[in-house]
Amino acid sequence: MKSVIVGTAGHIDHGKTALVKALTGIDADRLEEEKRRGITIDIGFAHLELAGPDGDKLRLGFVDVPGHERFVRNMLAGIGGIDLVLLVIAADESIKPQTREHFDICRLLAVRRGITVLTKSDAVDRETLDVVRLEVSEFLRASFLDPARSPIIAVSSRTGAGLPELKQELAKMAVEIPAKDSSALVRLPIDRVFTMKGFGTVVTGTLVAGRIRKEDELEVFPSGKRVRVRGVQVHGEAAEQAVAGQRTALNLAGVAVEDLARGMMLAPPETFRGTVRLDTRLSLLPSTKPLKDGARVHFHAYTTETIAEARFYGPKQIRPGDEQWVRLKLTDERLLLPGDRFIVRQFSPVTTIGGGFVLDASPLTRKICQSDIARFLTTLTTGTPEEVLHARVERRGVIGLPLRDVPGEMNIRMAEASRLAAQSRGLLQCDRVLVTDHVFSGATAIVGNTIDNFHEANPLVQGISKEELRDRTGIGPEVFQRVIAEMTERKGVELVGELVRLPGRGVVMKDEEAESKKNIEQAFASAGLQVPSLSMVLAGLKVDKTRAQKIVTLLLRDKVLVKISDELVFHQSALHALRQQIAGYKTKSTRIDVGKFKEMTGVSRKYAIPLLEYLDRERVTKRMGDERVIL
Repeated sequence: MKSVIVGTAGHIDHGKTALVKALTGIDADRLEEEKRRGITIDIGFAHLELAGPDGDKLRLGFVDVPGHERFVRNMLAGIGGIDLVLLVIAADESIKPQTREHFDICRLLAVRRGITVLTKSDAVDRETLDVVRLEVSEFLRASFLDPARSPIIAVSSRTGAGLPELKQELAKMAVEIPAKDSSALVRLPIDRVFTMKGFGTVVTGTLVAGRIRKEDELEVFPSGKRVRVRGVQVHGEAAEQAVAGQRTALNLAGVAVEDLARGMMLAPPETFRGTVRLDTRLSLLPSTKPLKDGARVHFHAYTTETIAEARFYGPKQIRPGDEQWVRLKLTDERLLLPGDRFIVRQFSPVTTIGGGFVLDASPLTRKICQSDIARFLTTLTTGTPEEVLHARVERRGVIGLPLRDVPGEMNIRMAEASRLAAQSRGLLQCDRVLVTDHVFSGATAIVGNTIDNFHEANPLVQGISKEELRDRTGIGPEVFQRVIAEMTERKGVELVGELVRLPGRGVVMKDEEAESKKNIEQAFASAGLQVPSLSMVLAGLKVDKTRAQKIVTLLLRDKVLVKISDELVFHQSALHALRQQIAGYKTKSTRIDVGKFKEMTGVSRKYAIPLLEYLDRERVTKRMGDERVIL
């Protein structure tokens, strides 16, 4: 059965709730205060089944909204997910302020279909009804409710006049409405939260995308809480699943009523991210004042409401009737996706001034030049999915865009993201991180230039470590690994352990540096275990202290010299001879103490203790009290 959501709109006391009751038999006013005061304060709900022109059954869910100007924020919480609108105008009052504001809201939210209903037709004579019809026709001309395309039907909720014709038009229009995508990623904006005896926590909302089944796990945005669906109701009846376009109630496990509120969103876990920044296309109503850069506004999207600050790309104000690229900085984190419609209202006094649609819910925080952001946002507006993906990857530069983040950025399933990544020309995958061919080529050049510059500045160093190279280039880890792998395969670089160098660009020494290296090595090799201090050896060299230290670093890296403590450095040949001495001593005894070690090696305690600790670390010996066991 096809499901369609119908929303009411119109001025206070123009008969919206009475009309819904006359059509469905359900009183959408559920609050005691509403019944006592005779006005709608919060959104209400009802449903109706009709037969379509071809005999197929249709299920219409009605969202009845308040008409009083003080409750427009509640009206906005209900109007966001509708498929068609009933613009309700009382025949005895005609067009009033909230008629205009609600109508503007519907246009800004890009509602495409609707029916204009002249209620209370029994309260006026035929001539007055005809005059009101003319006024309304002129008001609606050139809009989505233009009488040339959309009917104006006079009804009386009291007598029932016009209701059969209205139901017929509703059925006809409902058949023409495209079904919402039930295969898309799930999103349910929450509009009510309550406790039901025997069930626990219940939420309701209009399912805008996907399908929800019993036992599904969902994530609550923005809190991040995980919940399990214990039960599903569709239009008040138990169901195995709810699909996009249906009024849905969910019995949730794993969350308390106080942890949920109107404005939150249910969605698949580990798919989306909340945001406080949105890049949008914002339009101002012709009847409003200019909006200046930095202005604060009330922001409404689906059931959510928060405060936003408008920052403009381009001119520093929007004139009435104009539109512009605008970044909105939200006070509170929300889940919104590309294509989502929103309304903005003036901060004070609170009136509707404009609206638009989200282009990017994952904007970069770094500064981007105006031409680049305009080109990017234009691609998001008019580009194919392949072009949009390419643009989103390209803006990430050498960091790349993880494939797992594509569904959340583009509101598509992972299978579709993988398909686009595989088919889009000019994209590479680096361990499931996407980067453009152009950027990858640039990253390769950056790596080569960085290594070359390192060699020029450090001729006495064999190469640059991978970690330092990546830090210097700022390339993402997955992209960096593929760059190094391809450069190595093409012989563009050489790997020496964790060091990277250009071919033929190892250590290059001048004559005096080579002589100093030889002198250092000979000084320690001839000293055996009674080594001089490193500072004394370096002081006797012809090269400066900085180059001398680099030569020592090179000898330590090549393991010609071995540093066993902060002050003692030994030649590797001396330590090799010491190991042989220890092995020979083991034929006499498996244990050795400091005194016997000094006697065997001829060294003082200054050298004996560090050397024994070195042997412990090398697992040649193991300390047991005051002795060492020879392993």
